[in-house]
Amino acid sequence: MINFKEDKDLMPLNHSCAHVMAQAVKHLFPNAKFWVGPVVEEGFYYDIDLGDKVISEEDIENISKEMKKIIKDGKRIVRHEITRKEALDLFKDDPYKIDLINNMADDTNISCYTQGDYTDLCRGPHVESVKECKYFKLTKFSGAYWKGDSNNKMLQRIYGVCFRSEEDLNNHLQELEDAKERDHRKIGKDLKIYMMSDLVGRGLPMYLPNGFTLWNILENYIRDKEIKRGYVHVQTPPLGNVELYKTSGHLEHYKDSMFPIMQVEDEEYVLRPMNCPHHMVMYSNDLHSYKELPIRIAEIARDCRYEASGSLKGIERVRTFCQNDCHIFCTPEQIEAEFKGVVDLILEVYKELNITDYRFELSLRDKEDKVKYHQDDKMWDLAENKLREVLNDLKIDYVEKIGEAAFYGPKLDVQIKPAVGNEVTLSTCQLDFCLPAKFDLKYIDSDGSKKTPVVIHRAILGTLDRFIALYLEMTKGALPLWLSPVQVNILPVNNEYHDEYAKEIYELLKENDIRVELDNRDEKLGYRLRESQIRKIPYNLVIGDKEKDNNEVSYRMYSSQETKTLKKEEFVKLLLEEIKNKRV
Repeated sequence: MINFKEDKDLMPLNHSCAHVMAQAVKHLFPNAKFWVGPVVEEGFYYDIDLGDKVISEEDIENISKEMKKIIKDGKRIVRHEITRKEALDLFKDDPYKIDLINNMADDTNISCYTQGDYTDLCRGPHVESVKECKYFKLTKFSGAYWKGDSNNKMLQRIYGVCFRSEEDLNNHLQELEDAKERDHRKIGKDLKIYMMSDLVGRGLPMYLPNGFTLWNILENYIRDKEIKRGYVHVQTPPLGNVELYKTSGHLEHYKDSMFPIMQVEDEEYVLRPMNCPHHMVMYSNDLHSYKELPIRIAEIARDCRYEASGSLKGIERVRTFCQNDCHIFCTPEQIEAEFKGVVDLILEVYKELNITDYRFELSLRDKEDKVKYHQDDKMWDLAENKLREVLNDLKIDYVEKIGEAAFYGPKLDVQIKPAVGNEVTLSTCQLDFCLPAKFDLKYIDSDGSKKTPVVIHRAILGTLDRFIALYLEMTKGALPLWLSPVQVNILPVNNEYHDEYAKEIYELLKENDIRVELDNRDEKLGYRLRESQIRKIPYNLVIGDKEKDNNEVSYRMYSSQETKTLKKEEFVKLLLEEIKNKRV
């Protein structure tokens, strides 16, 4: 998707179109007052005070028609500067513009842009003429609190996009339609993956049977891979004593992202925002020899972080989530092999899950930032150079990002391009010399001396919640057979004659650990088939006279109109082979 805010050609065009929209609104609603109309990643919007008026679809149509008249008239967009006093006088009837002006420096000359009968307070830039805004579309509207503060008045926000050609506009609108179909919030509802309830709390997802089945498959999948690679799995509590996070430094660095401290008797607790402090304490429970290292402590762990309500989005951005987390305790000599092992696991998982659009970022500290980062130049230089060496040895292309490291060490982030929206970080691998020292962790080296281990923090699937959201959008909810909550749906043509054989097939599939449903409701076959297609069940079995008489099954795959027939034993073999190979 295009990022209008960053596109040097489309940014001024969309900025100008926002002004055209505001002018059209002023024509239709003379008492309208305007807050801001910026260019954003998805186009532009304007926040408007229309009194008690709430925008409707009909209003959007009328505003669009008025915009076309303004554009056809073809007025030039003219920039001019005025004094602060002149600006206050010009916008004296608009309290929102007055607020903007009052927040500017006293000695600032203020720029305005005029097109015909409309003048707007603005820094620009803009295109030469409103004629250039010909190919636009108002895409959506909603309410928005003034300045984003729920204590303020609710304004009307109208969004739109503008392009240089009709073809570009139509292509973008088609992408938006595709994005709607891929939105995991829609798919999650259609497939009954999860639900939200304000009574339970914002950003607190509840996974329904289908969703929890998918969750368990993914959890078992990644856990099995980790066990084969020598990881040990543990369980730790989802809260901790405040002293734990003071020791780790997280309370100092991440307090704003943590839920408030709870007083319990004579102790203070906090909901866990991350798992590393617990794992540090777990490592310190025993005295370790260098011969035991590396020790790979893994956990599918429930964490909680405070996210502003406006940033919450389905299960992609929530207030409680499960991380596919691990902390590898190793010697400095083992860093390279362990780091390579993590990268190898990432690539293996991505291949099996058919994740192809990704890139690597090496996140480094900003040496000038003396507040965010643990101050130890020698440690940082060693850690950053180690990660560079490994990536170069593996011949992996990467870009360096200054100032994006964790406070305790550099990290490798794998950025994926999801089907909807901008890039997100999926997998991470972070090198840490800092926390082991803070917790005074030790191992006995070969010479009998006590030394501090290095810790590698890593997550392959990131959080399971976000991964499920991304994967639903990537597949449009048409999950591969091995991941589908329901793999087969059996539909007898006539319950009176075919139900007994359908139940026989049902039991056969259950015996082979196939997740199967039997839809023998008293509804027409076509209706049940359509409903099964909406649920995106991979295989639909139609059981009639021919199948019953010949001991066969006739199946139709999701999104296919072709029906194939097999002996029931052959069909089971087909499914088991597809599941085993994790075909996507």
